Amino acid sequence: MANQVDTASVQSARAVLREIRHTPQKARRVVNLVRGMRVDEALAVLKFAPQSAGQDCYTLLLSAVANYKQKHPDLREHSELWITEALVDEGITMKRFRPRAQGRGFRILKRASHITLEVSNAKKNSKVKPKAKKEVSATEKGATK
Repeated sequence: MANQVDTASVQSARAVLREIRHTPQKARRVVNLVRGMRVDEALAVLKFAPQSAGQDCYTLLLSAVANYKQKHPDLREHSELWITEALVDEGITMKRFRPRAQGRGFRILKRASHITLEVSNAKKNSKVKPKAKKEVSATEKGATK
């Protein structure tokens, strides 16, 4: 019970980056690295992530922390915050055509993403209850009478 935080004292802030020119699949690879981490650890991971979306997520996380500080000025350091929500949604898709042989056209899809990061002073409890094992009778197993 000592680790539980009163829900009334939970404070959060978010930042959203819209229409960023990274495909959602590639942006999710980066966001999945930091989901549920403490902010100071996540900043270290994003700073040295080799993916190109890492730089944009790094600045977005700094923006979310700045938004939190604006709303709640009593924050002392980044290590007090957790990333409680990290989403990557699909943005617009620009359609372009590339000329191909014999007068054909080849469609090119240039995808964009929306990235949302939410920071909070409490770690999100993401424990999922394990499913109860179902009792299987002898007739369901295939036994004959």
